[in-house]
Amino acid sequence: MTDPTDLTPARKLDHLRICAEGRVESGCAGWDDIRLVHHALPECDMDRIDFGTRFLGHTVRSPLFIAAMTGGHPETLRVNATLAAAAERYGLGMGVGSQRAALENPALEESFSVVREHAPSALLVANLGVVQLRDHGIEWAERAIEMIDADAIAIHLNFLQEAIQPEGDHDAQGCLAALRELCAVFKYPVIVKETGSGISARTASMCFGAGVQAIDIGGWGGTSWAIIESTRAGERRDPGLAALGQEFAVWGIPTAVSLSEVARIGGPVIATGGIRSGLDMARAIALGADLCGVALPFLKPALEGEKTLCDVIERYHHGLRVAMFLTGSRTVSELKSAEMYITGNTREMSENISEE
Repeated sequence: MTDPTDLTPARKLDHLRICAEGRVESGCAGWDDIRLVHHALPECDMDRIDFGTRFLGHTVRSPLFIAAMTGGHPETLRVNATLAAAAERYGLGMGVGSQRAALENPALEESFSVVREHAPSALLVANLGVVQLRDHGIEWAERAIEMIDADAIAIHLNFLQEAIQPEGDHDAQGCLAALRELCAVFKYPVIVKETGSGISARTASMCFGAGVQAIDIGGWGGTSWAIIESTRAGERRDPGLAALGQEFAVWGIPTAVSLSEVARIGGPVIATGGIRSGLDMARAIALGADLCGVALPFLKPALEGEKTLCDVIERYHHGLRVAMFLTGSRTVSELKSAEMYITGNTREMSENISEE
């Protein structure tokens, strides 16, 4: 009989391969609905714009955040090392993929611990699923932190993925209580992270009420785990689950809508989901984001090497710099106050959210 702990690293490698080789994006994040107001007299020097910002008590040199991607298989080690080296070079925050595989099998820890080795001063965020938190308790959260010498932990919510995944966890009962218990005693900041379906104002209020210190909205409009799991199901000749994954590729709250809802609650927010340029970053920050998470656009470059990855990061920064210049924003703090027009589907959804 196959050891269940052997399935997790194999699944991680499947995910990495499918994301690197296939088409795994779905929907529209809504960034085109956010139009920043052009300042024809910006009264600032573009070459002296400051990207520095604070997040959970840490200073980062840019609001660009390398979002959780991978780990948990020996072949993921090189990717995480490259991502971490770039995080260190640019002073970025970085999250790692779910650490479940290494928590089940300590022989896989190096695929995660390599991150701190290559990013000794970066803001690093550990990663544990809320179901694993519920089932294994605070000890697993502490081990996840220790594994990468992290500064915070993200507790990820991925129930759409779990619902479609053949080996998925279908019982979400008790997760909020587990989250509350963690926040009550944990000495590190706790972030709640969605993985592509977005977070509503109601869920954000529940999380902040439980003691969570930041939310990564992980909205719809970027990488779709429904599509990824649909692809895996198709490869395993399970047409029913493959079709279900395609059906639910449309499920979720667009990132811009989720961000506008969660930002109104008042806590720190990471905007992840379909951020594909520096201009998208600027839109997200003006809408209320503190950091902007990017994953898929960095994956293939990281597989090619650090130089290719750094070229992509430079393009994001260049676009952000131009957007800040054209809104007259000398700092990220000033960009947060930039004027904007909200149009289209984002405006319509934000205005028509049902209220209890």
